[in-house]
Amino acid sequence: MRSTKSIIFAVLAIVVIGWLSYTFWLAYQPKTERFQGQIEAQQYLISSKVAGRIEQVLVKKGDRVKPEQPIFTLLSPEIEAKLAQAKAAEGAAGAMADQAETGARSQEIAAAQDQWRKAKAASALMEKTYQRVQNLYKDGVVAEQKRDEAYTQWQASRYTERSAYQMYQMAQEGARDETKRAAKAQEQQAAGAVAEVEAYAADTKIESWHNGEVSDILLHAGELAPQGFPVVTIVDMKDAWAIFHVREDKLKQFKQGSEIQVSIPALGDGLYTFIVTHIAVMGDFATWRTTDSNQGFDMRTFEMEARPIQPIENLRVGMSVLLDYQSE
Repeated sequence: MRSTKSIIFAVLAIVVIGWLSYTFWLAYQPKTERFQGQIEAQQYLISSKVAGRIEQVLVKKGDRVKPEQPIFTLLSPEIEAKLAQAKAAEGAAGAMADQAETGARSQEIAAAQDQWRKAKAASALMEKTYQRVQNLYKDGVVAEQKRDEAYTQWQASRYTERSAYQMYQMAQEGARDETKRAAKAQEQQAAGAVAEVEAYAADTKIESWHNGEVSDILLHAGELAPQGFPVVTIVDMKDAWAIFHVREDKLKQFKQGSEIQVSIPALGDGLYTFIVTHIAVMGDFATWRTTDSNQGFDMRTFEMEARPIQPIENLRVGMSVLLDYQSE
């Protein structure tokens, strides 16, 4: 009877000692700590650089789009009017440039030549008149005043002849090189204005620049779209990443470029390999956490980004991501 009790007490003592030993062993084992993050993805806001009224939205929520696929169109009569004005100004500037390059018309050259011949004939007449008056002056028939008046009229007619001849030469030579260059520059300026308005007109038909899925449509047909206001939002799930907020005392566990194993409850069981691509250089001031007032400092958190090594099917923005690691 005593031996049976002794055996029972010995077994109980062994069990208690074993349990205590296991408890102490567990107490000194590294503890698993869990970080919870969420999935983010690249988002594109499709807008126009011109204002107008939405004519048609060519996609709907859930549509997958690719580059150069039409997204929406705008109706802007103002741009059409400005384009007509710019083209008219371009035509006028081109005509002025052609005129400067071609020079005066044959009729204008002939008219200038006639004016020169007329002035030349008048100058010859005034020269003969002066010679007659001069001879009469020498004979004492006319006064010196009459002689001086005849001489002045002769000199004035010579200047008029020279001026008419210069005008005739200018008509023959056409516009100056500087005038031609100025007219050409004005033509190019007008062409640039047309190209600018045409670029605005082209921006009334908006296409996608990216691959992705339509996540939201903010404006619909008939509504006014201000300049730069997003009309359609596209999310590219192939460019997705997970965001975690790690307290600074745990930050040493993660290095940029290191691989981590995470789980995504929404996708079921299984682990996915992510690589740490970015750790914020500045702590998040909105998430300070007091550790112990006796220790005299607060714990800040840092944002950490990690991207999947392989594309994950059915991944969506906002899904929870769980990261478990053994703390020291």
